Amino acid sequence: MGMPISIHVRGDNVDSPAVGRVVEEAFDLLREADRLFSTYKDDSDVSRIRRGELDLAQADPLVRQVVMACQEAGKLTMGAFTDQLPDDDGVVGFDPTGLVKGWAADRAATRLADLPEASFCLNAGGDVVVGGTTGRADAEGELAQAWRVGIEDPRDRSRIAEVVELRHGGVATSGTAARGAHLYDPATRRFMDRTGSVTVVGPSLMWADVWATALFVGPPSLSQRFSEVASGYRAISL
Repeated sequence: MGMPISIHVRGDNVDSPAVGRVVEEAFDLLREADRLFSTYKDDSDVSRIRRGELDLAQADPLVRQVVMACQEAGKLTMGAFTDQLPDDDGVVGFDPTGLVKGWAADRAATRLADLPEASFCLNAGGDVVVGGTTGRADAEGELAQAWRVGIEDPRDRSRIAEVVELRHGGVATSGTAARGAHLYDPATRRFMDRTGSVTVVGPSLMWADVWATALFVGPPSLSQRFSEVASGYRAISL
């Protein structure tokens, strides 16, 4: 969907054929998501739905699954997250890609969790999901060494503002530093052009990404809603 994706694996047998197969299967799941959801592909289900050529009821079941997740995200964020976005001509239409990146990465991570005695970090356009196990407990009794995820300073991209240590879960950041005003505010029907960023850390990259976007574009009062309904997640505003 127009973004770089990498998978990093740590363990004693990372060069084994078994690890290679699992990593390739994870990339296959990501390619499937690209085929169904990419707005850059004219024949994707999402592109066909946007043009009125495909009814949602006839779309792939994974598309309907994502639509349901988008509807839930909209309710939880009090409308700050939406799957109705303007295209290059300003026409608002169905576009779930704000949720799909995290959803697809989480789905691929489920496959990577089957890696034998190895931990992984999947990086999707700067948002990451980590997991797995090394099979050996560390000094704290944990079976996976923590990954260190750097959070970029949105006002000085050469600087790491904060580092998050995580063994399982996702880290997602929303802001304008890298891509400019690309985050859409459904309330004002405008793209946000303010500086800063919001990073959310939690068990699921999909929900971390949803909340990072919602907290960046939504009103300050949304932080209270986040604390009430997003159990296990925390936000870092810069």
